[in-house]
Amino acid sequence: MEQSNDFEVRTLKIRSQTLQAIYKNRVLYLLLLPTVTFYVIFKYIPIYGLQLSFKTFSYAKGISGSPWVGWKNFLFLFQQAAFWDALRNTIVISILRLLFSFPMPILLALLLNEIRGKVLKRSLQVVYTFPHFLSWVVLSGIVLNLFSSTGAVNSVLMNLGIGKVNFLLNGKAFRALLIYSGIWKEAGWSAILYAATITAVDTSLFEAALIDGANRWQKIRYIIWPELLPVVITMMIVRVGYLLDGGFDQVFNLYSSAVYSTSDILDTYIYRLTFQSNAGFGVSAAVGMFKGITNCALLLTANLIARMAGQKGIG
Repeated sequence: MEQSNDFEVRTLKIRSQTLQAIYKNRVLYLLLLPTVTFYVIFKYIPIYGLQLSFKTFSYAKGISGSPWVGWKNFLFLFQQAAFWDALRNTIVISILRLLFSFPMPILLALLLNEIRGKVLKRSLQVVYTFPHFLSWVVLSGIVLNLFSSTGAVNSVLMNLGIGKVNFLLNGKAFRALLIYSGIWKEAGWSAILYAATITAVDTSLFEAALIDGANRWQKIRYIIWPELLPVVITMMIVRVGYLLDGGFDQVFNLYSSAVYSTSDILDTYIYRLTFQSNAGFGVSAAVGMFKGITNCALLLTANLIARMAGQKGIG
C-alpha cells in the first residue's frame, strides 16, 4: 500500500515538474506549435486512410464502412507493367539525384566559403537561394521555354553547329534535364545547412593551419570536411529514406506522354491511376503504403550501414 502511495506521489511530482517546465518555456512551445500542428494534420491523421489499401472505397459508406478486400489491391498493382516501369524510373532518377544533385550543395557551400568579399558572397547566396522560393509551376515554364525545340538553348546549339536536341521528347535527355533543373532550384537552399556548419568551425583551427603552412585544399580536407561529414551522413540517410519520392511537382509540370517510358515515376503513376482510370482509391492507397514501407526500410538500412561504418547516424 505504501509503495502504491509512493508511486502516486512520484507521478504527481513528475507531472508537476513537467507542467512547470512547459510553462517556463511556454514561448518556445508556442513557436513549436505550428510545426506540430502541421505534422499532426498532414502526417499523422492521414494514417487513418491507409486502411483503404485493403478495401474497395465506397463514397456512400466512407472509409470505415467500405468493404475489405484483403490483398486484392496489391495483387492488382503488382500485375501492372506500368507500375514496375514507374518503380524503375523512380529508382533510377533518385539514384541520379544522389550521384549528381546531392553533392552540389556541399560543393557550393565550400566554394562560397572561399569568397572573401562579404557583399559578393551574400549576393551570390541570394541568387542561388532564390529559385527555391519559386514553385515548379513557374520554373517549369522557364525550363520549357529554355529547352524547347525553339528555345534559347537549342538556338545556341544551332549557332554552334551542334544541332538541336529534343530535351523534352528524348527520354535520356529529359532525365538529364530533371537533374539539372533540380540542382538549379534547390542547390542554393540546401547549401545553407552546410555553410552554417562551416561557419561554426573554430577559427583558431584555421589560424593554426595557416601558421603550419596549410593551403586551401588542406584546410578543407583536414579541418572543414571532418566537421561537415556528420551533417553529410545525416542528410544522405534522410535522402535515402525518400528514394521512392521522385518529385511529383517537378516531373508532372515538365513531362509528357513522349517520355513516359523513362520519366513516369510512382507519384505521377498514382495520379493517373486515381484520376484517369477506374482503379479506385484502394489501389492508389496501396501504392502509397508500398512507398512508405519501402522508404522506411531504406532509411533504417542506410542508418544501420552508417552506424556499422562508425558514424553516429540518426536516432
